[in-house]
Amino acid sequence: MQVNDLIFKELIKRVYSLEGNTRVWNIADSKLWYLTPEQAQAYLDVEDSKNYQGSIADLEMDILNKNVARIITKVLNGEAINVIDIGCGDGRKAIPLLAELSKRTKHLRYCPVDISSYMVSKAIQKIKALKHGEVIEFKWNISDFDNLENVSALLRDKQYRQNFFLFLGGTVTNFELHEVMHEVAEAVDKHLDYLLLGVGLRTTKVEDVAKKLKTTEFNNFFSKILTQIGFSREDIEFGTRYREPRIEWFYTIKRDVLIELGEKEIRFNEGDQILVAVTYRYTKEEFNKALKYYFEKVEFFVSSDGSRAIILCKK
Repeated sequence: MQVNDLIFKELIKRVYSLEGNTRVWNIADSKLWYLTPEQAQAYLDVEDSKNYQGSIADLEMDILNKNVARIITKVLNGEAINVIDIGCGDGRKAIPLLAELSKRTKHLRYCPVDISSYMVSKAIQKIKALKHGEVIEFKWNISDFDNLENVSALLRDKQYRQNFFLFLGGTVTNFELHEVMHEVAEAVDKHLDYLLLGVGLRTTKVEDVAKKLKTTEFNNFFSKILTQIGFSREDIEFGTRYREPRIEWFYTIKRDVLIELGEKEIRFNEGDQILVAVTYRYTKEEFNKALKYYFEKVEFFVSSDGSRAIILCKK
């Protein structure tokens, strides 16, 4: 089969580290998750799964539904507003906020931003059908968070001066917090804009959470990274674990495998591990302390079980 050169090059570049006698290859980078429409759809299948709905999506949506009117009252300070949905997925996470905003203003623009063109297309289709404001389509839709300053500047005009950034679904916790927040905060205007984060919180049951994330749907999603470079599903065994401060998804190699691309090759040994994804888990206090570096006002809306939060931020 044809080997995906981007994934192969990431493995070559990062090499491996040793943990005892185990070689661990770390390619936990979200840019590798959505290289194909099949990968993007596999993630949407994760979001539709019973385990995800119960442990993540339902909790976050419950917080939004209970607090959406209060949040929008704080955010909306004029007649017109841009809603910039970072890591938009298929747009579902933004719906309660857009619905509430559409009740209060006729001047509402939705701009989905994602590294996956498949996701952006799905979000545009979904929100257009709901008719919650105008949907913005331009080249910056296909983007990572490091281009938010450009997106923010392009959307802001004489009428639409305010930007409301959404970073929901725990996407922010797939990165080291200060790395991503520095980029996001640079795009947020001190006087006009707000940022709404959705995060998972670290509780005493975090190890149980890690076990629950070892699902068939996550395995189907993440395994597509490795099958694109020549592994078969029979070559790899899926696992999750908690290593403070993060939950890790990884694969253990079950037999020796040789992967070749051009004149280069990588030999994987039985027992090697490949780290494909992480999600950081901090306490409410740790999030608050970190966010205070970038924002003057930080307000938490926490789920009843304390495992998830929506955080409204303003400079």
